[in-house]
Amino acid sequence: MDLSGGLIRSSLARKYWMALTGLFLCSFLVVHLLGNLPLLTGSKEMFNSYAHFMTTFPLIKIVSYLLYISILLHSVDGLLLARSNKAARETRYVKYNGKANASWSSRNMAVLGTLTLVFLIIHMKSFWYEMHFGNIPTYITSDGDELKDLYSITVAAFQQPWYAVFYVISMMGLGFHLWHGFSSSFQTLGINHAKYTPIIEIVGKAFSVIISLAFASIPIYLLLS
Repeated sequence: MDLSGGLIRSSLARKYWMALTGLFLCSFLVVHLLGNLPLLTGSKEMFNSYAHFMTTFPLIKIVSYLLYISILLHSVDGLLLARSNKAARETRYVKYNGKANASWSSRNMAVLGTLTLVFLIIHMKSFWYEMHFGNIPTYITSDGDELKDLYSITVAAFQQPWYAVFYVISMMGLGFHLWHGFSSSFQTLGINHAKYTPIIEIVGKAFSVIISLAFASIPIYLLLS
């Protein structure tokens, strides 16, 4: 495998991979947000039941491995694609005016994606790793089930000012990344129509704002409560 050329040598194929993995990760964001909403309502048992289901149900575990692979592919190939695009610009153009050709978010997709990747690593260490390998206390529910109390661990983490601020900044970066990436993925896949493309762009921008603000509201609420 020639990493200098990307995960797949064809730049078009790499863009398809970016689009497909990006849209898959967008669907994960929706599911993950719904699972985190009990943090805003104080529903400890509901949140812990969600965490237990997501880490023990066989089909979900298979999908989770697909998710990890998608994150890796999307991140690594995105950085390599950005590097090859930069090299191509320097070769083809004497003077490149980025502001005249693209929005701020589209020009900084690699930086925004890197910020999101760093956040994911820290976030998964704080919660995913602790859920699987950490010493999380357990309790017995009213139905007699034994659950790990990830709810208390999560609330305690978000009530740390540094982590709450880091989380909010990361969600802002994610929002800018989605602002360009959502609609761009559809265009890459050839879904480009005079009638439907403007609708996709509006949906993409609304999605980026709603998702980022919804996630950011969780640590802010817990920190101030």
